[in-house]
Amino acid sequence: MFQSRVRSGRIGRWTAGIVLATVTAVAAGQSIEIGVSDQVELDEPSVRDGRLVFPEDGAIPRSLTRTEREYIEEQPLTLLRSATPPPIGPVRTVAEYEPVEAILMSYRGPGSWKDILDEMAFYITTQGDADVHVVVPNQAGVNEVNQFMINIAGADPERVQIFVQPTDTIWVRDFGPRYVFEGDVRAVIDHTYNRPRPLDDALPSYIANVQNQPYYKLPLVHGGGNYHLDAVGGGYTTRLINNENPDLSESEIFDIWQTFQNLATIFYDPFPTFVDATQHLDMWMQVIADDKVVISEWPLAPNSTQAGICNFAAADFESRGFTVYRVPALNSFGTHYNFTNVVMVNDIVLVPQFTNATAAQYNSAALAVWEQALPEKTIIPINAQAVVTADGILHCITKHIPAPKNGEIPSAFVRLPAGGEVFDPGDFVQILWNSDDDQGVVSVDLLLSTDGGGTFDTVIAEDIADDGSFSWTAPDLFTEQAVIRVVVFDDDGNSGFADTLGPFTINGDPVVEVLGDLNGDGVVNVFDLLLLLENWGSCAGCDADLNGDGMVNVFDLLLLLENWG
Repeated sequence: MFQSRVRSGRIGRWTAGIVLATVTAVAAGQSIEIGVSDQVELDEPSVRDGRLVFPEDGAIPRSLTRTEREYIEEQPLTLLRSATPPPIGPVRTVAEYEPVEAILMSYRGPGSWKDILDEMAFYITTQGDADVHVVVPNQAGVNEVNQFMINIAGADPERVQIFVQPTDTIWVRDFGPRYVFEGDVRAVIDHTYNRPRPLDDALPSYIANVQNQPYYKLPLVHGGGNYHLDAVGGGYTTRLINNENPDLSESEIFDIWQTFQNLATIFYDPFPTFVDATQHLDMWMQVIADDKVVISEWPLAPNSTQAGICNFAAADFESRGFTVYRVPALNSFGTHYNFTNVVMVNDIVLVPQFTNATAAQYNSAALAVWEQALPEKTIIPINAQAVVTADGILHCITKHIPAPKNGEIPSAFVRLPAGGEVFDPGDFVQILWNSDDDQGVVSVDLLLSTDGGGTFDTVIAEDIADDGSFSWTAPDLFTEQAVIRVVVFDDDGNSGFADTLGPFTINGDPVVEVLGDLNGDGVVNVFDLLLLLENWGSCAGCDADLNGDGMVNVFDLLLLLENWG
């Protein structure tokens, strides 16, 4: 990987010296073991006025720092746990191997960590057919992204979107938004971050707000890297989640994920903390298809606790029909090296590589396994040595934003009415909806059906703004099969729609049809007589043929006169 970076001229801020040292050592026929002492020294937050404050470019590890551990002893994270009501519509959680619109990054930490983000952004935007959404704390961060990620690393400027919003750390996998489809619309699922890092914890609600996306929050203390899933309803986690929520049983945690994300979760034992301080699942597993998974194996510690956990999980997946691929993992100088912490982006997979001598001997073998597992994708090695000693790798510093479910066709989800309501004529009815599109919805039409969605003959409103809300007065009619349709349009002329989840009732006066009232004014009079006479003679199927015999004649005239008035 180093040779590739040297050839391309994209040598990072921190890695240039390490590249030169490695190349020199190889030329001399020597081997270098890069240990913890060769990496960026990790930092601690400070406590000011009872709050934790994180250094702007500090090397804060993925795991809890000593200061944070002391802080949460006095202020447990469960005290911060909060929740919203769950989604009301049909929900499907999006897997990482499904189409990706963008990869989210938090541009924090030392330059060596940002170099890794820059290199990944280059491949994501030039080969991965996806955007990069970069969160920076201030204008200086904007300038840094433009200088290093775009101008030096070569990321496509048209595909890099910068958001100015303070965060505490780089570990966006653990605190960033997870996405579901509610109906056909993307929605954010959040949790209480399992670190006392308030700016990080606030990011999902910020993203949902600026992207105009529905926002939900699980009643769990959690880190997003401790959850993987497939696209067919399966979820996977370690029992770290049990320890983080000691007042909840495992079945209660299962039910929460089922309710919010429509996932049936399987729980595995976590690694010992001396092997992996985070105990997160993404440090030893990656689901890569509906029926394929990559799991670590431990060639240097085959009888260890962590090897047993991985072997148990591999057998479990195999028993459920998965093809299981195994990649090496090891612990060196107290650092957990693995090759499952990858970033899948459409047709590319970014796989970590290491310069630590013990770990580096497995680089090629790991790449070969990924090429075997996903032969249709391009496997791209990324030097992750700078960040791995902080207890995270590539997956840990990225978050997936799925592509819109309907591609270029806009979509909608109707929140209210939800179905089953009963409205009287004149009642205030709040129509609420969400929309989604690759470019954005520009206008909305609202239509009413009184026959359960068979026809939509009544226009409630048209060409209104997509602000998600409209106040409507229920009309004076009777139907138990009222349905509202929200039709959304984008700038390219594409349209999509969604209907209320179920029919509702409008409890107005029933319309009584009077035989002979040909003009529908509720009275049979001379105007209806004139309409009948206009159609005198053969007239199959016309309204004036009151007895349905295919002729308008004296028999129809007599029926009309019977109802005169």
